[in-house]
Amino acid sequence: MKREDKNVIIQELTEKLNRYDHFYLTDISGLNAPDTSMLRRKCFDKDINLIVVKNTLLKKAFEQSEKNHEDLYDVLKESTSVMFSENANLPAKLIKEFRKNKERPVLKAAYVEQSLYFGDDQVEVLSKLKSREELIGDIVMILQSPAKNVISSLQSGGGKLAGIVKTLSERPA
Repeated sequence: MKREDKNVIIQELTEKLNRYDHFYLTDISGLNAPDTSMLRRKCFDKDINLIVVKNTLLKKAFEQSEKNHEDLYDVLKESTSVMFSENANLPAKLIKEFRKNKERPVLKAAYVEQSLYFGDDQVEVLSKLKSREELIGDIVMILQSPAKNVISSLQSGGGKLAGIVKTLSERPA
C-alpha cells in the first residue's frame, strides 16, 4: 500500500474518531465470508459503520484525533475492526445478538461517552446502557409524574371543591 493511500485511510479514521462519541474495537477474525457479510449487513441495517483496519493505521489515527485514546493502544493486537455508532449501546446489542449463533465478534474495548470499557465481559454491561434519548425520556417522565398527580387530584376533587365553595357561599353571614 502506498504512503498516500495510508494517509487517506488515517485521515478518514481520524475524522470518524472525532465525529463519533461511541466506537467499539472488536475482533471478527475467524468469521467465514458469509458470516462476515451477514455481520456487515446487520451493522448497515442498524446504522453502525463497521471498518476492518490495520492496527498501525488506527494507532496513527488515534494519535491525530482530538480526543485522547492512548489507553486503547494496548488492545491493538491481532485483527481489529471498529464499529462506529451514534447510539452507545447499539453495537453491544448487535454483538450480543450475533453471538447467539457464533463465537465472534469479540469485544476488545469500547469508547462510550468519554469512558473506556475493556474486555469481552463488558458486552453485557454496554448492552444495558441507556442511550441519551432514553435517559432524557426517563427524566421527562420523572419530572411529569408529580405534576400529573397534582392535576389528577385537582380534577377528581374539583366537584368536591365546587360543592364546598357553594355551601360556604350559601351560608348566612
